[in-house]
Amino acid sequence: MYKVGGVAGVSGTLGLISTSVLAAADDKPSTTLSVDELSLYTTTARKIQHVEPETGPVEEAVSTLRKLAEPYVTWCQGVYGTVKPKVDGTVQFGQNSYAYLKNPPPEFYPRAGIIGFAGILGLFLGRGSRLKRVVYPTGLMAVGASMYYPQEAVTIAKNTGDSIYELALQAYVSVEKLIRDTPASKKPQQKDQAEKSSSGETKA
Repeated sequence: MYKVGGVAGVSGTLGLISTSVLAAADDKPSTTLSVDELSLYTTTARKIQHVEPETGPVEEAVSTLRKLAEPYVTWCQGVYGTVKPKVDGTVQFGQNSYAYLKNPPPEFYPRAGIIGFAGILGLFLGRGSRLKRVVYPTGLMAVGASMYYPQEAVTIAKNTGDSIYELALQAYVSVEKLIRDTPASKKPQQKDQAEKSSSGETKA
């Protein structure tokens, strides 16, 4: 019994050793297969064509409305881009002035009272004409404000002077262009009349 088991075990181990020796003795090159070469992973090539859906009447109406509204939308965007900084600046100025009036310096209200009294005095003195009603109050208020706030008055005067100078310069340039353009338009007419008269004299 033990002999049979030992013979079977020895033969089994010899069989394993022989197979391993045969495998090692074979010098066949190892070939590797890619995934595409396996039959399980092969896929047939399909031709896919994109078919655009037909546009309906609603889509056509929406596209025409978009094309019509596009210039107005761009104009509104441009206006919004130019107006937004000014609105933001005005809002910021209002917030700053509110914060200043909420906690004003101790000398603010007496100075504001004197400047307002100067404006009322200007209205009283300028009762003769409309021009005096505009010039006297603004002038007296400007003088009163410049006495209490000289630095701000100087900066405002400089900015106002620069703007007035630019406006006067633009007005002068436009008037000069008008004066120069009017004789130039009359000269060709005079030349045409002279040519007509000379041609008429030659015909006669």
